[in-house]
Amino acid sequence: MSVAHSSPAATRRRWLIIGLAVLAIALLAWWLWPSPSAKSPQPGGRPGFGAFSGPVPVRVTAVKQGEFEVFYKSLGTVTPLNTVNVRSRVGGELVEVRFEEGQRVKAGELLAVIDPRPYKVALQQAEGTLQQNRALLQNAQVDLERYRGLYADDSIAKQTLDTQQALVNQYQGTLAANQAAVNEAKLNLEFTQIRAPIDGRLGLRQLDIGNLVSASDTTPLVVITQSQPMAVTFTLPEGDLLPVLTRFRQGAELKVQAWDRGERLLLGEGVLESVDNQIDVTTGTLKLKARFDNETEMLIPNQFVNVRLRVETLEDATLIPSAALQFGSRGNFAYVVGEDSKVQLRSVEVGPSNGETTVIAKGLTAGERIVMEGTDRLRDGSEVEVVDRATMAEEAAQQPKVGGESAGERPAQ
Repeated sequence: MSVAHSSPAATRRRWLIIGLAVLAIALLAWWLWPSPSAKSPQPGGRPGFGAFSGPVPVRVTAVKQGEFEVFYKSLGTVTPLNTVNVRSRVGGELVEVRFEEGQRVKAGELLAVIDPRPYKVALQQAEGTLQQNRALLQNAQVDLERYRGLYADDSIAKQTLDTQQALVNQYQGTLAANQAAVNEAKLNLEFTQIRAPIDGRLGLRQLDIGNLVSASDTTPLVVITQSQPMAVTFTLPEGDLLPVLTRFRQGAELKVQAWDRGERLLLGEGVLESVDNQIDVTTGTLKLKARFDNETEMLIPNQFVNVRLRVETLEDATLIPSAALQFGSRGNFAYVVGEDSKVQLRSVEVGPSNGETTVIAKGLTAGERIVMEGTDRLRDGSEVEVVDRATMAEEAAQQPKVGGESAGERPAQ
């Protein structure tokens, strides 16, 4: 009787199947092995297997009801309401500079002085000419009165009287021109004192004492920027314009906040002041401008800021932390913890959110408890154990590391 011997290929296949089966059993045992924090199995349970039979530690929070401010976010640019390049209106040598760089100034405050001596001389000359012609006019007027008396006595011809009257009129015109020349000389002398035209903050000085300046110079002495109030220009997409324009046209005061680049520091609060009259066809956005008092002067011209436009305030809104909101194949949902310490997967309709808090339009009611942390091991109907954050962190730290990965960090299946 002959004995059949298996071929070497069949033997290798048999050992390969046995090896794969052992590996699968080992992986299943690793996956189902409970963590050290898991409770001991109930009597009659299978020892060592029951990771999902015990309560899952979670951290919960209560659904709240309250006021929620709806903001639209955008990027904005700080623009001053007024900027003035201070230049001299007369020519001459710069002899005094009476300001410090970065200083706040009031309108009319003296900033610099141009050498006034040539303009004082010009004023004296104009006043001298005026005085001379004033004396000639007075003499001509006296003669005119004398000629009128003689003409009344029929002692002179009418032509002589008319000639004297024309001479008086000529002197009166010359006197008016002389007076204008005096006023111009006074004005030029006044322009030798360069004063601030607006309230604002000075920039860096561009010219030093001793330089010759003129009214045609392109380089300003200094630049004054009005820093209080300040404007911020930003844009909104046309899809967000309806609620904004509706309230703005009705006269509502829409609050605007300006934050730094990291959105950690509030730079100022203002109100929406104006909107552009047309939408940019290339970007589909509308330009808006907000006005800020800028009392702390944290807003600097040409600064980029994060703008938050408060559109409306929702009263008695249902609020949850955004971390408690989950998303799956059925859309947005949250795990609601019942009185029996079991969770229910509840589908919700989401409203506005500010990143930290989300408005729930439908699906939850105030007072219900929802899971914030520990959702990765939950299923609909899972039993949970409510713990605080410190306890969960301590238990996670005590999890044994397997292959560089803790038991509490296994991916959800």
